[in-house]
Parts: sequence; C-alpha cells; structure tokens
Amino acid sequence: MDNEKELLAPEAQEIVKADESVKEESGDKNLRMNRRGGRRGTKRGARRPREVKEFEERVVYINRVSKTLKGGRRMRFAAVTVIGDGKGRYGYANAKAAEVPDAIKKSIEAAKKDVRKLEIVEGGTIAHEVIGKFGACRVFLKPAPDGTGIIAGGPVRAILELAGIKNVYSKVYGSRNALNVIRATVAGLSDLKSVAQVQALRGNK
Repeated sequence: MDNEKELLAPEAQEIVKADESVKEESGDKNLRMNRRGGRRGTKRGARRPREVKEFEERVVYINRVSKTLKGGRRMRFAAVTVIGDGKGRYGYANAKAAEVPDAIKKSIEAAKKDVRKLEIVEGGTIAHEVIGKFGACRVFLKPAPDGTGIIAGGPVRAILELAGIKNVYSKVYGSRNALNVIRATVAGLSDLKSVAQVQALRGNK
C-alpha cells in the first residue's frame, strides 16, 4: 500500500491520506457508539424476569348496570372475578366501575383482601358431601375418585379449579345468577370439615 502511495502524485497522496483519516475517525466513532449501547449490533439490557403472580385470576361475569339520577342514567359495569393459588387458597369479589378494565381490576383487588383457605384431601377432592346455600341458590358438592375431574360448569368450576380441587361432583339448584352461585359454593366450601373432624364424628380414631 505504501509503494502504491509513492507512485501517486503529491496531490493524490494528500487526498488518499485525508480519506484514510476520515475512515479511522468514523471507525472510532462507531466503536464509541457500540460501547455506549448504540444501534450497531449492541444488546440492550437483559429483559426483566416476569413477576410470578401469587394468584391466578379469572373473570366469571361482566354485566352492564345503570343508575337513574336527576340528570339521566349513569351507565357502569359490574365484574365478578375469582382468584386462587391452586393450593387451597381462593377468593372472589364483585366490583363496579365506569369501564370494564377498571371494574375487573377493582374486583381482583377486593378478592385479594378476602382470601379463604380450603383443606384438600388425598386425591384432590373434598372430605365429604356438602350443600351450600345462598338466597334461592343451592350448590351440591360431592367427593369424586381420582381421575374423575371437576364435574361442574360456569362459576362453580371456576372457583373449584382455582382453589385446587381436581375431582368433585356438583349440581346447582334454583337460581343461576353467577354471583349467587359463587356465594353458595363458597358457603358450601366454608362448611367443609377436615378429615380428622369427619373421622371423629364417625367414631374412628
């Protein structure tokens, strides 16, 4: 390369030197940009790990409601949600807001403040039969052998799944209102006794 420069005229040699200096400056600039986290092939900071949620959330029912005021009707949305960790902890709530996302968020926050505990027996089922009652709604729950699954639908299935129950029979009588069905299911789960209590009642040691 030096020999080729010597063959050129003095004016041409000056032009070549200037061109090489420009290339060196641009290379140094790209290197500095890369070190600073520039565009060229640089990796930005590693992605933040996703937060592990304590509870799984599920929206059971959304309804549009209205309230008649002096100036006219005020439209809002009511959301019923259920939460659970799949290990016996569960909760539910009902909340209203002007927008659906806000209603869901308020309902989930309220459910987290009212978490209940359920004892799950071997086989992922309940200890005994129970009937939960609320208003005109009755929910019947019965233990099921392993492999049966959750024989339930709608709100009952949602709360049983998130609570961590794997095998159970259920039947809803009377009112089918989603919130009333959930309340009746929770009433039944709250009345459940532990295995030790059931054995004591049966006279088994």
